Amino acid sequence: MPPSRTSLDALRRRLDAIDNDLIDELAAGRLDRRAFMRHGSLLGLSLPLLGGIAGLFGLPGEIRQAHAGTPGGTIRVGVTVPAAAIDPVTIADNGGLEILIQTGEFLCILNRDFTLKPVLAESWSHNADGSVWTFKLRSGVKFHSGGTLKADDVIASIDRLCDPKNSSNALSAFKGILSPGNSKKVDELTVEFHLDAPYGTFPYVLSSDNYNCVILPASYAGDFEKNWDGTGPFKLEKYTPKVGASFVRNDDYWGPKALADRTEFTFYTDMQPQILAMQGGEVDLLAQMTVAEGRALLHDPRFTIVRERSSGHEQVHMRCDTGPFVDKRVRQALALSLNRTALVRGLFAGMAEVGNDSPFASVFPMADPSVPQREQDLRKAKQLLEAAGYGKGLSVTLTTEDYIEIPDYAILLQSFAKKIGIDIKLHIESQDAYYGKAVFGQSDWLDSTLGITDYGHRGVPNVFLRAPLLSSGTWNAAHFKNPTYDGLVNSYSKATDLGSQRSYAKQIQELLLDETPVIFSYFYDYLVPTKKGLAGLPPVANRLFLGGVSLS
Repeated sequence: MPPSRTSLDALRRRLDAIDNDLIDELAAGRLDRRAFMRHGSLLGLSLPLLGGIAGLFGLPGEIRQAHAGTPGGTIRVGVTVPAAAIDPVTIADNGGLEILIQTGEFLCILNRDFTLKPVLAESWSHNADGSVWTFKLRSGVKFHSGGTLKADDVIASIDRLCDPKNSSNALSAFKGILSPGNSKKVDELTVEFHLDAPYGTFPYVLSSDNYNCVILPASYAGDFEKNWDGTGPFKLEKYTPKVGASFVRNDDYWGPKALADRTEFTFYTDMQPQILAMQGGEVDLLAQMTVAEGRALLHDPRFTIVRERSSGHEQVHMRCDTGPFVDKRVRQALALSLNRTALVRGLFAGMAEVGNDSPFASVFPMADPSVPQREQDLRKAKQLLEAAGYGKGLSVTLTTEDYIEIPDYAILLQSFAKKIGIDIKLHIESQDAYYGKAVFGQSDWLDSTLGITDYGHRGVPNVFLRAPLLSSGTWNAAHFKNPTYDGLVNSYSKATDLGSQRSYAKQIQELLLDETPVIFSYFYDYLVPTKKGLAGLPPVANRLFLGGVSLS
C-alpha cells in the first residue's frame, strides 16, 4: 500500500535538506532504492532517516545496526608493514592508512551500499550548481590532545591536504576541485567549501573515500607519529616502526565507546606470514587476504571470511609519451593478449569481476553495461603489433610492487604477452622502493614504462578517472594526455543526476577502450578473514573501523 498523504506531509517537514521532487519520484516508483539512498546521502541526510524513508515506501532497508558484542578484551590485527612514516598528508599504502584511521576520523565515511554516513559532519548541502558546499560539524567532539573540534581545525586540515606544496597524497582527489584558501569559516561549527568548478559528488572527496582526509587540530605541525592526535574511538598506546602498534579505548569519545579495551596491530612484510599467524591463533583478523595465499582459510571452519564486492583493482599502466607504448596499437595489443576470465578464475577463484579497461566497475550504478567487453584476441593483437612496426616482437621491463596478488598477476601478464611476441622482464620490488617519493621523477611507480599498481576501493569512480588519467593527474603513471578525455571527465564530474553521469560514462568507456593507456582487467572482491566469534566489523571494503568490534 502506498503511504498516506499525511505520512508524506510529515516526511516532507523532516526533509529540510532535500527537494520534494525526490519524494514524488520515490512515491511514483520512478526512483529505485539505491538512487534514493545515494542522492539523500549526498545531501547529508542521516542514514537512519533514509532507511526509514525507504521502509515507508516498502523498499528493502540497507541500513542495519552492527550486532552488539561483548565489551572488553584485545582485538589483534595482522596488517602489511607500512611503507613509510605515518604522515596523514603523504601516506599512500594500505598498511599505513589502516592504522592511521584508528585515531583519525573523517567528516563522513563510506557505507556498504556506497552511500555516505555522517561522522564529524552532521550534514551537508550545496548551492544550485554544486560549486559551493556547506558542512555542519558535530558539536562536542574532542581531540585526544584535549581541544574541541571547530571549523578552524577542518579548514586547516583540508588546506594542508589540497596544497600542492605539501606533496599530499590526497591531491589525487583535490586537484582541480578545491584549492587551498577556498575553505571558509561561517561560524564555529560551519564550513563552506568554494570549489574550483561545480562537482556533483564533492562529499566523497571529504570522506573515507579520500584516504588521507582525517581531521587534525589546526595546530598540527607534522609530528603525527609523536602523538597520533585525532578524534577517534581509540588512542595510541604504543607505536614501533616496522613492528606494530597498539591502541586503547578513548573514554572521551563523542560517540558510542569502543567495545574492545584495546587493539593490537602486528606488521608483516608479506601475506604468507599473515596467513600462518591466523592459523596459529596469533591474530584475530587480517586487514586483507589474497585468494592465492589464503586458500587454506577459505574452507577452514575456525574462520569467517568477510567478502564484499568492491571497485578495488590493479592498474597496468603503459607510458604513452616514450617507448613502444607511444603507439596505441601496441597498448591495444597487450590488452587483447589477456584472458580475463582465466585471470579472475586463477587469481581470485572467481571472487572478482572482469574489467573492460576503464574504471567503471559494474558496482558503480553510472557504469554503462552496453559497451562491448574486450575479449582475448591473439590474432588481432599480432596484427596490431605488425602494423605498429613490431612484427618481430619487442622487449620491455615491467616494474611493480610486492603486494597482495600483484607478483602473480605480473607473471600471468608476462605469460599472456609472450604469446603475441612481447617479452616482459619483471622487476618486482618492495612497496617503499616502488612508490618512492610518489612524485614524478622520484618514483618507480610514476616513472616506469610499464607497471602494475594497486588501487583500493572507492564509492564513486572519480579518483580513478582523474588522478591516473587526466593530463594533469597526480598519479598519471601512463603520462596520458588527451584533451577530449579531460573534457568528458570534467563534464561527468559536474553531473549530479545518474542519467547524465551514465551518458558521459559511456563516452569515457569507449574512449579508453580505444586509447588503452591503462589496462583494467578485473575488480576484486575484498576479503577479510576473521576468527570465529568476532562480531561487529562493518562490511566496508578496504577500511577497518574497529570501534564496534568484539570477540565472544
